[in-house]
Amino acid sequence: MENTFHILIEQDEEGGYIGRVPELQGCLTQGDTLDELMKNMKEAIQLCLEVQNESPFTVSREAKFLGVQEITI
Repeated sequence: MENTFHILIEQDEEGGYIGRVPELQGCLTQGDTLDELMKNMKEAIQLCLEVQNESPFTVSREAKFLGVQEITI
């Protein structure tokens, strides 16, 4: 069975990328390029799902990702 997850991507100070999955608490990784980040994200998600099967860790489907907004103050 396939699952779809959202990945929030940020760029760090050194030009690398950090990705996190809002549906999986604590599921994040990094990569020097976007391609490397996406490869690492697949591995991180698989590991988070394996941990979920071994503990009461749950996938949050209640919070629905809507998008990103920017505000200047």
